[in-house]
Amino acid sequence: MSPQGRCAMSRACALLLPRVCAALADPQQPSFDDTCLEKMLDWFRELREAEPTVKLLRDNPCLTEFFTAVLALPEPEPNVLSFTLRLAGVVAAVEGSFVHLQQRELLARLFGEDGPLKSAAWEDASVRSGWVEGMHSMVQHPSALHFICSGGGIDVIFTLQGDPSLFVASAACRLLVHLLTFSVGSELTAPLNAKDCDWPTCAHMIIKHIEDSLQSSSASHIKQSLKLLTSLFGSCQAPWTKVLWLGIAKQVESFLTEDSVQAQHVLADLLLNMARSPVFHDTEGRFWALVTSALEHLTPVQSSPLAVGILRLHQCPQVVRIKALTVLLQPMDCILRAASQPLEYAGLLDESVSDPSAVESLLSSKSSCASLLCQTLAHLEELLSVAFLPVNLPYASLLHSVLTILQFCNGLLIPASPLGSKISQILVGCFRVQKSALNALAALSDQKCCDTVMERLFDILLAYLESPNTSPTVLKKSFKAMSRWLMSLPGMSFKNQQLTEKILQDVFLVLQKRLCSPCWEVRDSSLEFLTKLIRNLRDYNEFRQSLLSSEVPKLTENLLEDPESYVRASAVTAMGHLAFITYFLVPESPVAGNQYNKEKTVAKLQEILSTDPEGFPRRAVMSVFTMWLKESCTGQLEETVQFVSTVVQTAAHDLDWEVKLGCLELVQIFCNYMFCQFGLPECHYAPVTSAVTRSIHQNEPLQIFCRANLFSFLFQSLCDCDKPVGQKACDILLTLKSHFCRRSTRASRGTGDLPAGHGIHWLQRTLREGSLVQNFPTDDDNRVDFQDPESMMLALRTIDLVELHSDLNKCSDYVEKSPQSLLEDILATMGSIEDNEADCY
Repeated sequence: MSPQGRCAMSRACALLLPRVCAALADPQQPSFDDTCLEKMLDWFRELREAEPTVKLLRDNPCLTEFFTAVLALPEPEPNVLSFTLRLAGVVAAVEGSFVHLQQRELLARLFGEDGPLKSAAWEDASVRSGWVEGMHSMVQHPSALHFICSGGGIDVIFTLQGDPSLFVASAACRLLVHLLTFSVGSELTAPLNAKDCDWPTCAHMIIKHIEDSLQSSSASHIKQSLKLLTSLFGSCQAPWTKVLWLGIAKQVESFLTEDSVQAQHVLADLLLNMARSPVFHDTEGRFWALVTSALEHLTPVQSSPLAVGILRLHQCPQVVRIKALTVLLQPMDCILRAASQPLEYAGLLDESVSDPSAVESLLSSKSSCASLLCQTLAHLEELLSVAFLPVNLPYASLLHSVLTILQFCNGLLIPASPLGSKISQILVGCFRVQKSALNALAALSDQKCCDTVMERLFDILLAYLESPNTSPTVLKKSFKAMSRWLMSLPGMSFKNQQLTEKILQDVFLVLQKRLCSPCWEVRDSSLEFLTKLIRNLRDYNEFRQSLLSSEVPKLTENLLEDPESYVRASAVTAMGHLAFITYFLVPESPVAGNQYNKEKTVAKLQEILSTDPEGFPRRAVMSVFTMWLKESCTGQLEETVQFVSTVVQTAAHDLDWEVKLGCLELVQIFCNYMFCQFGLPECHYAPVTSAVTRSIHQNEPLQIFCRANLFSFLFQSLCDCDKPVGQKACDILLTLKSHFCRRSTRASRGTGDLPAGHGIHWLQRTLREGSLVQNFPTDDDNRVDFQDPESMMLALRTIDLVELHSDLNKCSDYVEKSPQSLLEDILATMGSIEDNEADCY
């Protein structure tokens, strides 16, 4: 905030806050809106940062009066009381202001036992949250630390750890972490060690509380302390955290074998955060032994998140990493064994870390089987996405186990073992597991496979695509997995040369059926699948031949008339990509059965752009046209100019801002295309003379831009009511100015010397006022000729596009969080009293 802004805001606060306090005490006044209070709090934070001294309070005595007035209210509104507590914390974060408020006993009345703690308002979670947030903001200096510890505030925070409101409990935990780290960081005079732990006072109180809670018989207290330690070790990696840990390690380790505590899932989070901190890596191997013990004693559901976190660490003993991998793979190993696969696929593991019967029990239970498999598959998908995984996964066996799960889920596998039969009964038709398995299968698509495995894989995926029982969401996942594996076909070498052709033919046969589905979600997913295939396989000859010899192109064209707008949009995108195969890539050698032509497709898409009542198809058309232009698929220069001109004239009248934005992207690409065609133009700027005029007429790109109606569209877009459109138009105009005005000495200082008849005076005034340029004047004196190169050169030279760019790029908060907006909110709350209105202005 500028000095002038701080001064104005300070004066406004001094004028209005006394009235605000009076309004709070007046039962006839409406309660303050939360948005208004949040704005006030934000501005006080800015004022404090700009003036981090007691001067803020001395210059604004209304703040002290405000706190006093709220405390005097018999039953303040909870949101106002919460705001007051947070504001007091913001102000007291400066030590001088803290002392000032302490001398007037305001902090004790706000945060001490005589304040909201004993009032009925404390029952409201927002008040408790405001109390915690105020305390957190305040603790920026030792005086605040002493106030909390000596005034009983620390005990309140301990209690709030178990607050029924999760937001309050979480805030209390974060506050304790902040208190502990600030206390050690600001008050510790000598390094700590395990034998001599002379903790600072506040830190000692918190650590004592942690130790007592861990040794108590209360499961809730144990969990609270474990969560506190998890948060601490996750945010702080200072050496003293190791000293703290050594004092409680044995007690924490005992929880692994105590079923009565029921804190195992919290333990897994704690150990994972510790494993990420290098501080604990050199504890004579004791920490990694504890991690190994956790992997052995925790249930498969509890240990799996810990295992996957360990596997992503590069600083980890190899023996621990192997155990973590074994834990993660146990459910997949059990699936293979239960399915009675051939001997070479009998299992993944040579031995188990823990009792395999625990996994078998979970998989044979209807309540836990799906959850365990979904969790395991999600973790495998996560690991498969890691670029440099510090462990080698058994990819082939994992692929077999994922395919086995998919066969269980659609009833394609009839196992011989009793466990397999039980799992099969549970998984048949289970959409959750199907989706997770398909995600994992897609993630495995980078692996090389033999012919037999590939045939099995595609048979399973085709079964999912063909089945009428496949839900739309599972079908979408099936399409995703199929597309990922099809994209790997060009890099595969099969012994059976006809395998690729058979796979592609089968895929397009299924796709033909799905494009005719009565369910619009299925038609839409099918078109998205087709688009993805064309985008990635259009250079693959076998793919092109299989696609164009099928009915898919014709069915795709028919879907341009679909009653559902989402499907029409997807059909537009698919047709746009299909054009690359039908006539952009191989125009001289059409494939048999190809009845499509460029003119027909372009005309159809232009018709959709101008007539479709929904925005989605029109946006899709703009994306396709932009893609064509970017790939230089719009013909020779004159054809491209005519194409862009037609699109611009249509999009200029569209009411959908995303269509306009898409057209601006097309214009930007066209401008770059023209500059590449003609080289960078040179323009020598001076007062307008006949020589300059002659050079303008010789500047062919400028003339082409004018003929194509680009400037009319750009200046209209510059004043568009949708901000992104104006920003994009301004960016393009600045680019044009940098090219056409490359050697201009300086922009004109004004427009007073401009010749009459160009309408530039009006254009500049219109842009400055933010009017819509669609309302062009029609009289001869003011009319702007956007097709006249001379006029457009004058416009580029004269109008301050840099200032317009700056204004357009101001975020929306610029207005909403401005002092004027804040004061208007306060004024609206207090009513339109004449004195208040005068103060506001």
